[in-house]
Amino acid sequence: MVLFEQSSIVKELTTLTYDMWSKGWDEYNGGNVSCILRDEDLEQLPRDEPIKQATVEDIPFSMVGKYILITASGSHFRNLKDHIKRDLGVIKVTEKGYDIVWGFLENRRPTSELYMHLLAHAQRLEIDFNHRVVVHNHAPNAAAYSLISDHDDKSYTLPLWRVLTESIVVFPDGVGILPWELPGTLDIALHTVEKLRKCRLVVWAFHGILATGRDFQDCFGLIETVDKAAMIHMKTRTSRQYEGLSDDDLYAVCQVLKVQPREGFLDFSKRGQNEVKNIITNLQ
Repeated sequence: MVLFEQSSIVKELTTLTYDMWSKGWDEYNGGNVSCILRDEDLEQLPRDEPIKQATVEDIPFSMVGKYILITASGSHFRNLKDHIKRDLGVIKVTEKGYDIVWGFLENRRPTSELYMHLLAHAQRLEIDFNHRVVVHNHAPNAAAYSLISDHDDKSYTLPLWRVLTESIVVFPDGVGILPWELPGTLDIALHTVEKLRKCRLVVWAFHGILATGRDFQDCFGLIETVDKAAMIHMKTRTSRQYEGLSDDDLYAVCQVLKVQPREGFLDFSKRGQNEVKNIITNLQ
């Protein structure tokens, strides 16, 4: 039997954490990741008595009984792959908190953002039955952009859609943004979850970004696209000759590639709609 630390789900997570560190998204001990385990993952998990139990107030009912693979508080993503059973663990969510059932050696514990992860999972599962992963890191361009953008979702999202055609395809539901709040608190967890009702991505101003998705690469791709678009926007905002894609252009991209942009973000014209109909007709 394959040891759990050698399982595919653990390898995927450790690859993700190292890749994020390599891109400069997780300095020192910044960032945290969690994944809801599937039945096939649990087959490789030892089923011994709980190593340790902990109490957490107001556990989301829908999360009770789920097993979650999650990074440890203080873990360094640069070398997490070399300290898997210390910097990673599995918890079973209970009505009163959680049981540690694997990992977290040397008296480690789950990330300080645990409650936010539990709430985020619960919220996204209401929207997408196949949701499994929450990733938080400090992607520098996404964070830097929060210093020059207004802190509302439309103001943050539209410039990213305009400068990179793939943006509206990858995150048509937009990016949520929160004004600065103290990390690790109940407030930031609750406010993040409110944003996740409408989108899969949330930027914490002057801090970092959170992505939710069906797997690790889904979340990685979401953050990578936001961070690249933010870089292009900031590098060219004072010198570029063109504004980028118009609302009509963005509407055309959505229609041709069959994605639904977030309601209220685009103001497209009748002319634009007619042009798109002609494009679709010519493609058929």
